[in-house]
Amino acid sequence: MIETRQLTKRYGDLTAVDNITFKLEPGRVLGFLGPNGAGKSTTMKMIAGFLAPTSGTATVCGHDVVEDAIAAKRVLGYLPEGAPCYGEMTPRQFLNFVADVRGLGGSHRIQRIDDVVERLHLNEVLEQPIETLSKGFKRRVGLAQAIVHDPEVLVLDEPTDGLDPNQKHEVRTLINAMSRDKTIIVSTHILEEVHAVCARAIIIAHGRILADASPAELEARSRYHHAVSLTTPNVAAARDAMSKVADVAGVEIDPQDHRITAFPKPGKQIFVAISDLLKAQGIEVSELQLESGRLDEVFRTITREPDAQEEHA
Repeated sequence: MIETRQLTKRYGDLTAVDNITFKLEPGRVLGFLGPNGAGKSTTMKMIAGFLAPTSGTATVCGHDVVEDAIAAKRVLGYLPEGAPCYGEMTPRQFLNFVADVRGLGGSHRIQRIDDVVERLHLNEVLEQPIETLSKGFKRRVGLAQAIVHDPEVLVLDEPTDGLDPNQKHEVRTLINAMSRDKTIIVSTHILEEVHAVCARAIIIAHGRILADASPAELEARSRYHHAVSLTTPNVAAARDAMSKVADVAGVEIDPQDHRITAFPKPGKQIFVAISDLLKAQGIEVSELQLESGRLDEVFRTITREPDAQEEHA
């Protein structure tokens, strides 16, 4: 549904996107992650046909975004960074304008506009100028225009930016529901969003792909993978006990909340041994957790490595 081959964008001596190659199959949600300036938005703009690549290609549903631009845009919905809209229009006027551009007519047009208004809870602001709306409502109007024509492919740049926690949950639920019959790329800097909606994540920095894997596979790269953390009023006793477990490589205490974390030796499992030892020694524990790994730590490690080479997990 989406395929890029050596997609590159240069601005003079600056290479914003450097030979990006990936393929995304139908019914999948891809999280596009990277620090500010990594090239996420530039890549998405090229896929959406809003920016011409310097070299390389991108196709959407088999349509080259440069050579067959109209056909590619016809099957794609795009939410740009910042969700730009015509501020003097109301959401109703703006959605009707987009429906005109998309060639929607008759009862189908009415049904599609009613559907996105209901899905994104826009009824209360339908007749209010967009320039007077909150950032969250503007974001929802932008998302509504991206899906009003029911596209096969969605490219969403920071779709929950500016939304409160309830609104973020609603948008994530909507993305999950749409992923059953659409192919979706979501650019985000919110790592919890990757877990909430993405089956796959690509991490880029300096315009290059540094990792391409499922969220679980990325977490497995974390030093916290299979670590055991706990909270206890008996910090010293718990630390000493955990340090004596044969397969524990090291124990750390968080200086802020005094949470203790034990790290396993490579390939070892330590949860049962630690749990049994704490019980045997009568050490009170208020919380005991087996960690799957920390995506934020993996993200920092990958994006801070200046010589990291492109890899595909």
